[in-house]
Amino acid sequence: MVKLSALLSVAVMAALLCACGSSSGTSMVASSEAHGTLSVNPPFRIASLDAASFKAELAGSSSGAQLLQITGDPSCGVDFYYVKFWTVGGAAETTQSSGAMMVPTGAAPACSGPRPILLYAHGTNADKTLNIADVTNPANTEGVLIAAMFAAQGYIVVAPNYAGYDISTLGYHPFLNAEQQSGEMLDILAAARTALPNTLSSATSDGGKLFVTGYSEGGHVAMATQRALEKSGAMLTAAAPMSGPYALEAFGDAIFFGNVDLGSTVFSPLLSTSYQKAYGNIYAAPSDLYSATYVSGIETLLPSATPLDTIFSSGLLPQTALFDSTTPVVTVPGNPVLSAELTALLSVPGSPNYPLPPTAQTPLFAAGFGSPYLINNSYRVNYVLDAAANPDGAVPAPQSGVPLAAVMPAQPLRQAFYKNDLRNGAWSPSSPTLLCGGDADPTVFYSVNTGTMAAFWSPLVQAGLITVLDVSAAPAPPFAAVQTGFQDSQAAQLAFYESAAGGSLSPAAAQLLIVEGYHSSVAPFCAAAARAFFSQL
Repeated sequence: MVKLSALLSVAVMAALLCACGSSSGTSMVASSEAHGTLSVNPPFRIASLDAASFKAELAGSSSGAQLLQITGDPSCGVDFYYVKFWTVGGAAETTQSSGAMMVPTGAAPACSGPRPILLYAHGTNADKTLNIADVTNPANTEGVLIAAMFAAQGYIVVAPNYAGYDISTLGYHPFLNAEQQSGEMLDILAAARTALPNTLSSATSDGGKLFVTGYSEGGHVAMATQRALEKSGAMLTAAAPMSGPYALEAFGDAIFFGNVDLGSTVFSPLLSTSYQKAYGNIYAAPSDLYSATYVSGIETLLPSATPLDTIFSSGLLPQTALFDSTTPVVTVPGNPVLSAELTALLSVPGSPNYPLPPTAQTPLFAAGFGSPYLINNSYRVNYVLDAAANPDGAVPAPQSGVPLAAVMPAQPLRQAFYKNDLRNGAWSPSSPTLLCGGDADPTVFYSVNTGTMAAFWSPLVQAGLITVLDVSAAPAPPFAAVQTGFQDSQAAQLAFYESAAGGSLSPAAAQLLIVEGYHSSVAPFCAAAARAFFSQL
């Protein structure tokens, strides 16, 4: 995307120097700070690309050319708008937030006039400066993906950066806070609908259809937004949450039982600060949760303008060691058998004392243990004792059709997971829904999240209202092309790694690289499946 950056640099400088960009060349600052209102109206247009230019810029890099193979050639041009609006944080604090509105343009019937809106939630990002509207930033791969996959195919894309990022003055990000994040999605949707008729792209209008999707953290946000829309009685055409941590209590239990996901040391401070700000009881002091090695400054560490590699190399976070490799001892008064069972369950996966049989992911889980480590043993023990007393039911041995436990847990972090678990709230989808992910995902476990939700809503799956797609499963209609494409891509990537540096990488090292990149590799293929799913409705 270097050439695209050069093409648009003048427009970006103009955006920084003046908040202009309306058809009249002026901009109005909104007097209201009510959530869902624009703080700058109309929004600034960062860039405008016709279909041919967009294709040429993508085709000019190897990554862009690969993306085109998945998205197909752009059918429409795209106008990129930088939307500033008001929303609230996890503790109802007023904050300005921002995001993107990507509007299709062009003479083709599918590119102007009444068009569907796609409300998109992005994945976890540690970079506080994230602006998904800024397609001139080579690091903004997710923004380019949704522009090529959806906006360039006739969808009006609306996507927030999230509170705590970009211009937001909120000192934290309300990570996996279902109420706040779904509320922010509705706020930017309202703001975008207000802005659209006043933009330079006014030939394109809201056609009445609304789709919601998102990946990873955004998968959870998308499902929470689907719930909020349906509960309010608002019109929703369909939803496609992708690779999200939907069954949060089950997922949290799996991690604390030793199935440490890739990226857990980054997710942990985002999560604990989010829930501490919202509920005030995750800890009395950060040192209750975090080890002395890493506790200093951890509440304000992420998101950050400092690159993650620098955060790791500076010793501010461990790269993988979430837990202590020395097994803590669990004592359940009057129950030595349970004490021994729980102590064994807290040992390093794959070690002689670990009670569950090894799996292909055991080496990954074991990498989540070390010294120094992030989470205190005492906090982990208290969490696991609560999981034993108030079991979710889905872990440590996954079961089919297990609902969220009727009784709220006693341990504060599990309570927060319970509140934000999307099995909670007496809700099930009433609009067509696609759940997409990959079974070998090391970051957001497919079986614990997508599998648990599919089992929880099994009558709706059987009735065809909910469609479940595993991109790594044997190809089958209606998504055989997506599954084949993903699997061919993984095979090609593995072959490339195995031949890298003259074949010096061992098969095991090459496979490790595939595991590390698996979660992000699934994203464009699930997005392609979501577009195919939406196009039928």
